[in-house]
Amino acid sequence: MQKIILNVLQKLSDNFPQTPFGVEFWDGTAKKLGQGSEKFRIVFKSESAIKHILSSGSLGFGQEYMVGNIVVEGNLQALVALYDQWQKVARGLSLATKARILWNRVSSRGTIVGSKKNIRRHYDIGNDFYSLWLDPTMTYSCAYFKSENDGLETAQNNKYEHICRKLQLKAGESLVDIGCGWGGMMFYAAKNYGVKCVGYTLSKNQYDYVNEKIKKENWSDSIKICLDDYRKAIGVFDKFVSIGMFEHVGKRYQKNFFETVKKILKPKGIGLLHTIGSLADSPADPWFTKYIFPGGYIPPLAMVVDNMNKASLAFYDVEDLRPHYARTLDFWIKNFENNTAAVKKTLTAKLRDQNQADQFIRMWRLYLNASSMSFKTGANRLYQILFSNGINDNLPLTLDYIYRD
Repeated sequence: MQKIILNVLQKLSDNFPQTPFGVEFWDGTAKKLGQGSEKFRIVFKSESAIKHILSSGSLGFGQEYMVGNIVVEGNLQALVALYDQWQKVARGLSLATKARILWNRVSSRGTIVGSKKNIRRHYDIGNDFYSLWLDPTMTYSCAYFKSENDGLETAQNNKYEHICRKLQLKAGESLVDIGCGWGGMMFYAAKNYGVKCVGYTLSKNQYDYVNEKIKKENWSDSIKICLDDYRKAIGVFDKFVSIGMFEHVGKRYQKNFFETVKKILKPKGIGLLHTIGSLADSPADPWFTKYIFPGGYIPPLAMVVDNMNKASLAFYDVEDLRPHYARTLDFWIKNFENNTAAVKKTLTAKLRDQNQADQFIRMWRLYLNASSMSFKTGANRLYQILFSNGINDNLPLTLDYIYRD
C-alpha cells in the first residue's frame, strides 16, 4: 500500500509542483515531494487508512481524518486545493492496481471506522456551540465586506444592510424570511427599517433563541418566528428573503420552493434569494452529503433562474459574492481554532464522550477549511438573486439606489 500511495502522491506532486508537501507512514518512513518548504505533511497512522482513501476518495479521506487515522500537519487548505488533481491521478491508476486496492479494502472492511451514529446532524448541535465561533449576530451565512478592515460582525451587518437596500424596504412593510436562522436579518430589518417580519425555521434551537431574544428586547410587535416547513408558510408579504437556506431544499423540490414563494409574495413584490451556487449540475461530494449537509444540493445559477421563471417570478439581477464567503469562512476558522478548548468542553458535555468530541472537532475543521477553498478556487459561488412576483415596471431603472449614501 505504501508503494501505491507514494506513486499516486508523486504524480500529484508532478502535476502540482508549486505545492511541495511531505508524507509519513506509521512505521516512521517519510518522504518529501516537490521543491521548497513543505506546505503540509500528511501522516498515515495505519495501512487501512490508505486502503480507504484509495478506494473511497474524499469519503474515505474524510472518515479517516475524522477518527485520527490521517493527520495533516501544516496548511490543511493547501491539501484540500489538490483534491481535483487527486481525482484525475486516481482515475489514471491501472485496472490491476484498482483491483488490488478493492480487494484489500473488502478484505479489511471490519477495521475501518464507518459513520458515527452519535455525531449529531448539522443544526442539532446547540446554540452554545455556534456562539463560540460565529459573530454576536449569530449569522451563519456569507458576510459582505465593504473594506479590507471590516471585522466579521461589521461585515454581517453590511450584508443585512445590502439586502435591505436591494429589497427597497420601507417602514410598515411586511417581510417573510424563509430559513431565518437565529433571526439576524429580521432583527436588523425591524430595527433599522421599521418592517414587520415573520421567519420560518425547522431548528428548535434557533426557534427558542429567537423567541427568547424577542422577549428580552421587546420585539413581539415586529418579529414572529414559526417552527415549520417553508411549504406551510401562510400569509401574503410585501417582501421576501431567504438567506443560506436554499442549499437544503434539494434538486427535486426547487419547484415546490418557488411555488411557495409565488403564493406568499404579493404581486409585484420584491424577493431576494441568497444561496451558494455551482458552475455545473454535478453530484455532491459524498463526505459532505453524509456528514455535513444530508440531502443538500448546490444548484447551478441557470437551474435556479429557470425554476424561478417557471413559477412566473421575474429574475432581474444577480450578484456573485464568492470572495466574500471565502473571507467569512476564514474568520469562522480563526474563531473556531482560537476557541477549540471551549468547543471541546461544550461538545464533550453534549455528546458525553471525549473521543466523539475530538472526532466532531476534526470533522468541523475539515468542513470549514474545505468550504473556504471551494470559494477561493472558484468551484462554488455565492449568489444574491433579485426577482419580483411577476413583471414589475415600477422598479428603478438602475441599481444605484443600493449603493447611494
